[in-house]
Amino acid sequence: MKLYNTLTRKIEEFVPLNPPNVSLYVCGPTVYDFTHIGHMRTYTNNDLLKRTLTYLGYKVNHVMNVTDVGHLSGDDDSGEDKMEKGAKKYGKTVWDVAKFYTEFFFKTTDSLNILRPDITCKATEHIEEMIQLINRLKQNGFIYETGEAVYFDVTKFKNYGKLSGQKLEEKIQAVREEVNIDKDKKHPADFALWFKRVGRFADHTMHWPSPWGEGFPGWHIECSAMSMKYLGETIDIHSGGIDHVPVHHENEIAQSEGATRKPFVKYWFHNNFLTVDGQKMSKSLGNFYTIEDIEKNKIDPISLRLLFLQSHYRQPLNFTWQSARASLEAFNRLKEIATGLKSSNTPARQPVNFSTKGTAFKQQFKLALENDLQTPQAVAVMWDMIKSDITNEEKYYLLIDFDKVFGLNLNNVSEEKIDANIIILAERRLEARKKRNFDASDRLRIKIEKAGFKIEDKGETYTIKKQLNG
Repeated sequence: MKLYNTLTRKIEEFVPLNPPNVSLYVCGPTVYDFTHIGHMRTYTNNDLLKRTLTYLGYKVNHVMNVTDVGHLSGDDDSGEDKMEKGAKKYGKTVWDVAKFYTEFFFKTTDSLNILRPDITCKATEHIEEMIQLINRLKQNGFIYETGEAVYFDVTKFKNYGKLSGQKLEEKIQAVREEVNIDKDKKHPADFALWFKRVGRFADHTMHWPSPWGEGFPGWHIECSAMSMKYLGETIDIHSGGIDHVPVHHENEIAQSEGATRKPFVKYWFHNNFLTVDGQKMSKSLGNFYTIEDIEKNKIDPISLRLLFLQSHYRQPLNFTWQSARASLEAFNRLKEIATGLKSSNTPARQPVNFSTKGTAFKQQFKLALENDLQTPQAVAVMWDMIKSDITNEEKYYLLIDFDKVFGLNLNNVSEEKIDANIIILAERRLEARKKRNFDASDRLRIKIEKAGFKIEDKGETYTIKKQLNG
């Protein structure tokens, strides 16, 4: 298995710290507002990574945080706590907001068949671990205290900026001087580990006692404390969106390694953005879509997995309703194929004796995944396998095997009485039509009709129906 490592900026051989065990920490949601389809892409890619590692024989311990306190808007500690902001916006308590949007997040991920973490940890339930970590940083000389907060001094951490490649001087110059709220903060790049319940946070709803007074933790310290508690001081993989690279993940490295004097993460796995109609998703533009919007447009959420699979996780992906409907059509075709293949096989026939061609398809699929999770290639292997002349028995069991990674839930399709051979003929006919080989397309249509079925074309897809007698 080879993965791109953001830290080294190259594709590396994946060698876990304690094989076959893999420790995977995923940056979870800040539960102050609705989960949208951009989040869906990130968590689907994280799921594909987890499924791939499991498929390749690793045992994955998957931990994800839920940020329900301390995440401020803006990257420089100058903004409002997002949880308090959400509570004001919706007229609820912060605790009610956290509960509602946590449930909405999992409703969304469940609808996309995303496997739940082995451990889900809430920030508000790990305050003591965060205080202990800040104390370790204090002992190692990395923190200073002002009247408003406890800060991490980035100038004391020699390798600050190694993940993003940005020098400290550039980071300082990039932050506008006038937005620094705390006049006693030494450098704009310093980040808060603990906010005191004074000044702008005097009325902060969520607060706990600490050696530095009543207050609440900063966002960055939460992930370090929770990942260390459940996965140890050095972990195999840490994942998140590319927007976390320059600040959040950079700060996680600094505070974790500052406390332990050990490497924090071996492999950093980052997902690229999802745009909508070529633009950044935002509510003001009216292109902010949730799972409910997907369902209102009569699109099966799992079909979005197929859309996400067809783009590499490190490449940006543009969402349009046209692409979503095309993905739904392809997904429905795939379910129809799985249904036909399933009805022509019996589970008792396992294990399947694969032909040379069948074995080659399985190897091609595996190689695509092992090459930095090249899911578009893996999807292409699946379609080539379906259109090939291997037996239907091989096709069915390969399709179900591939779906252990794809997560399209093809094993649970209902059985119908459309013969698998008819579906394969229909697929070959569709391929002929795409290549404008109409003679071959007509010959295949006649074969389908002679077998007692009627095929109806619908753009770039089709439906198959049994012909009525007489």
